[in-house]
Formats: sequence, C-alpha cells, structure tokens
Amino acid sequence: MTLSVNVFLTLDGVMQGPGGTDEDRSGGFERGGWLVPHAGPAMDQIVAGWFARADALLLGRSTYEMMQPYWEPAVDPDDAVAYALNNLTKYLVSSTLTDPTWNNTRLLTGDPLEAVAALRDHRGELQVHGSHQLARSLHDAGLVDEYRLLVFPVVVGAGKRLFETGSVPSGFQLLESETLDNGAVHLRLRPVPFTTAEIGPGSS
Repeated sequence: MTLSVNVFLTLDGVMQGPGGTDEDRSGGFERGGWLVPHAGPAMDQIVAGWFARADALLLGRSTYEMMQPYWEPAVDPDDAVAYALNNLTKYLVSSTLTDPTWNNTRLLTGDPLEAVAALRDHRGELQVHGSHQLARSLHDAGLVDEYRLLVFPVVVGAGKRLFETGSVPSGFQLLESETLDNGAVHLRLRPVPFTTAEIGPGSS
C-alpha cells in the first residue's frame, strides 16, 4: 500500500486541535479551533478528495478516540468522509485500547512500524489522518510515501507539530499545489533524500 499522511497545519507547523477548543487539550494546549474560521467549501472538497482515494485508514489511539464519537453516528451516504471512516478498514495503533468498538477496526499488535511495513506490501492506499505521534514515527522510519497538507494562514505559537525538533531530515518533491480563496495552501509532497549545497560566487 502507498502510505499517505493527511494533515491540517498552521504556518508554524502545528497540527493539534484544528477543529475545536476541546478537541485536544493535551499538554495544556488552549488554542484549539484555529482551522474553523478558515473552513469552507473548497477545503471540504479537498478533504473529501483525500478520503475518496483511501483503501484503508491508519490511526493512533488519541485520534481514533476523538474521531469515533463524532463520525460513528454520521450515516449520510453522500458524505465521503463519513463513509470512509465508517466503512473502510481502520488499522489502530495502540498499546492501551485493546477492545475497539468502531466498525471495521483492526488492532495492530507487536511492533507498530513492522506491522505498517507489512501492510505496505498490499495494494491500494493506506491513509494516516491526524495521529501526531504515529505520523512522526512513520516519518522517522522512512515509511511515508506522500504528504497531503492543508496549511492555514495562522500562527498559534505552541502545540504538537508535524515535524518536531529532532525529526529525521528529508527533502520533498512538490507533486501539486493549490491556493484556496481563504489563503490556505494545499500541498502534495513526496519525500526525497535530504541534500545540502553551498552558495558561492557565480551560483545561480
């Protein structure tokens, strides 16, 4: 499976609590809901497009537990996000949640990175949404094939960042970009090897 990470970000790289003040207060985060003033039909269309490409989902425990009570009752067959979350296979990475109840959930046991690497041998696309710690681990292990980022014109100054200090260095190839009317930027990026160079006389 191709593994993609699909995330909402601020300009300073924060992915925590985009959808509401109480979505994720861990670490004392008090600036949740920063995405909501910038939401709109263009963003909804992009996100629906993300989920339409998914063959299975990969979620960390915190994101899983935040999503389930909101999305499980959503049964509109025309809602691409609700359909994907309620009907596609959800692979859950957790050492504490041992009896997940959301439809089509499969708990990954053992070493999560080894389990994900084994899933990548199958066809289709495996999508990560949110799941800060999991996304970071997958990046550092070199298991991410594509990033889809919606970067919003806001700085929150604190919170969980997609790429924290100490992340494994990486370059990226731009596959697609789009600027929305609200100033958000949609990026599709493919990780490539990290390189450096020198700027000197005659450089262009």
